[in-house]
Amino acid sequence: MRTLRVVIAKPGLDGHDRGAKVIARALRDAGMEVIYTGLRQTPEQIVTAALQEDADVIGLSILSGAHNHIVPRLMERLAAKGLSDVLVLIGGIIPDVDVPKLKEIGVKGIFLPGTPMQEIIDFINTHARARA
Repeated sequence: MRTLRVVIAKPGLDGHDRGAKVIARALRDAGMEVIYTGLRQTPEQIVTAALQEDADVIGLSILSGAHNHIVPRLMERLAAKGLSDVLVLIGGIIPDVDVPKLKEIGVKGIFLPGTPMQEIIDFINTHARARA
């Protein structure tokens, strides 16, 4: 099996990317290939990066509260590009009331601040699509 490819993105106007960089390093250290797209990415830019990089996983870091606006657009664009099998995860400030809707539209993992890195690594290794 090939190395898992993970796109880490900071969508929206949130300029705080320390957490995204910490996650990216932890996933890389766990043997994954990580592509960090940088700050202020649109859903379209993230989907394009996932397509170009042949990503198995997209990890979004959202602290701005814009997840209910950004994530549905991202999921629609993934489906339109035939990437519905890409594992989508969100890390950040996500109110409990928003979790069911996010999962309903296809987000597989939601990780709040303080989640142990190993829990995220294990989740990805368990749920990412297996490809040759």
